[in-house]
Amino acid sequence: MNKRSFSLVLAFSFLAPVAASAGGAPAVAVTFDHPENFADVKDAFIGSDKGRDDILAQIKQFIESRTASYLQPGQHLEITFTDIDLAGDFEPAGGTQFDRVRVMKGVYPPRLSFEFKLTAANGQVLKEGKRKLMDLGYQQRMLRGGLDSDLRYEEDLLIDWMHDDLAAAKAGAS
Repeated sequence: MNKRSFSLVLAFSFLAPVAASAGGAPAVAVTFDHPENFADVKDAFIGSDKGRDDILAQIKQFIESRTASYLQPGQHLEITFTDIDLAGDFEPAGGTQFDRVRVMKGVYPPRLSFEFKLTAANGQVLKEGKRKLMDLGYQQRMLRGGLDSDLRYEEDLLIDWMHDDLAAAKAGAS
């Protein structure tokens, strides 16, 4: 799939319905607080706003699609990212032919910082907090996310978080 086709697929993926809580509001609200200041959400050595926005859209879509199985009817999740540092980094030593190649090394672990609040249909806060996720051994882990995703390491961290915080909240609410 070429980049243009991928962009079209990503754009149309937002037209798919998102699970809704009581009252018809989306069950999941994902926001990014000042993404221009995030540590590393780039698509190249010298990243672009469009590239950053595409990456953030992928993260948002992943969270919206994956959290549905963790939420009970009527529950609402708000998640606000305060910083993101993607796994790997772009190294200038390769020259311009490699300026879009993200190099994966142990010194470039994925890091996700966010705040979240999970509420019940009646507005009661079930769980909330701040999380700073990081995996120094990201290259050795058995991935549960999609191996074909450019964000597979970040997605796997988010799956761990969903299992730890959201599944525990769902079990406690049952």
